[in-house]
Amino acid sequence: MNTIFRKSMLSVAGLAFAGGVFAGPIAAHANPVDAKPTAAAAVQTVAPKPQGAQSHIDLNGEQTGNVKAIIAATKKAGLPERAAVISIATSLQESKLENLGHLGDANDHDSLGLFQQRPTSGWGTPEQITNPEYSTTAFLKGLKQVDGWQDMPLTDAAQTVQVSAYPDAYAQWEQQATDLVAQHWNS
Repeated sequence: MNTIFRKSMLSVAGLAFAGGVFAGPIAAHANPVDAKPTAAAAVQTVAPKPQGAQSHIDLNGEQTGNVKAIIAATKKAGLPERAAVISIATSLQESKLENLGHLGDANDHDSLGLFQQRPTSGWGTPEQITNPEYSTTAFLKGLKQVDGWQDMPLTDAAQTVQVSAYPDAYAQWEQQATDLVAQHWNS
């Protein structure tokens, strides 16, 4: 699939170059007096609208502290608010923003922490995974490896990192995650 995408992009780039080569000389002879100024188009990435029905939970002090820890780790990594939204929505799905230790039979294998990361899958030691800054940084490292994560639906970005048995479950937390980041990003 990458080969097809790459060839498509090269074709588009080639057409754009050819168009510039042929249009360039014509544009160079245009009368600048007749030219009307155009407003520079602002390029900005707009987060996609939340998909599907949205869920919401009331947060206690520990959960709010974990939201702030996720935001702090995102800022420390130099990533934008969208990365914090994806991280918080993922944690809402995986642990309801609770830093979970081993849950015995209720545990999904050896999953731990805010993101239910597994030591046996290479996320880190149990001590690291249950450290909110470490686990968020590990999640963000995976997110940065997803091409186009900034513009894809939240659930797709989260699923690519997490590889969950429930790939669409992250979408339900996007609105709450967005609201939490808006509330705490500048505090």
